[in-house]
Amino acid sequence: MIRRREVIAGLGGAAAWPLAARAQRPVMPVIGMLWGGSPEALATAFRKGLSETGFIEGYNVALEHHSTALAADLIRRRVTLIFTPTLQAALAAKAATSTIPIVFRLGSDPVQYGLVVSFNKPGSNLTGIYDFQADLGAKRLGLLRDLLPSASHFAVLVDPMDASTESTIRDLRAAGAAIKRSIEFVTASNNREIDIAIASLAQKRIEALLVPPGAPLLFNRRVQVVTLAAHYHLPAIYGWREFVEIGGLMSYGSVIADQWRQAGIYAGRILKGEKPADVPVLQPIQVRVGHQ
Repeated sequence: MIRRREVIAGLGGAAAWPLAARAQRPVMPVIGMLWGGSPEALATAFRKGLSETGFIEGYNVALEHHSTALAADLIRRRVTLIFTPTLQAALAAKAATSTIPIVFRLGSDPVQYGLVVSFNKPGSNLTGIYDFQADLGAKRLGLLRDLLPSASHFAVLVDPMDASTESTIRDLRAAGAAIKRSIEFVTASNNREIDIAIASLAQKRIEALLVPPGAPLLFNRRVQVVTLAAHYHLPAIYGWREFVEIGGLMSYGSVIADQWRQAGIYAGRILKGEKPADVPVLQPIQVRVGHQ
């Protein structure tokens, strides 16, 4: 006959086993998405990249969305990894931590801005995707010239709050001079200023508009930008195909959703143990022309 205290001991052991197993279960890694306004389609592409490395949101990884201004908050929360899809976010994250891995997706040179030592050996806690844009700006102006060979006055819409705007203006001013076209730069950092900036182009007899990639504001307000360009009969070229998909005339650039997917893959590789310092910065080579 089994003694009563042996039964009790056995039950105690059975109850303790799942508790011990739960205590040993690894904590779910958390990725801080340092851009609170991430479009859902792009966030979905990032999740797809994560899934290709075996990480599924809510199952074995968590995603938290934060604005760039809250970079320090991610450090206090001890997130496992930070994803930064803009230059401002990457600079803020780098200033906040030298230990938490950071994966970026940039249209600005990460070496030039001190984010990495080199493309092949980043050498720090940052790596990611670099969408080379300098030469593409000249190509976009060239496409506008080919579309409107008699036009001489072009405009470029930029967000003055975007960290890449200064280099964008410098590159496009030089590209405009090379093709003998006058370039007017107009700025907008909110919805109202977008309305005012594009309306002013009609008064200035601007003949075509270029909206370069880079500024999250202009990407997120692309319906407003495309609608206004059509209203004022402004032929326009954009840096992302997403503008064409909602009625924009033409685009020339790489595929942003694929870059977010690649960033998700990089994040998954680092969660599995690879060090950012040893993961080369990836440069997309696929560029597409989109048009109506």
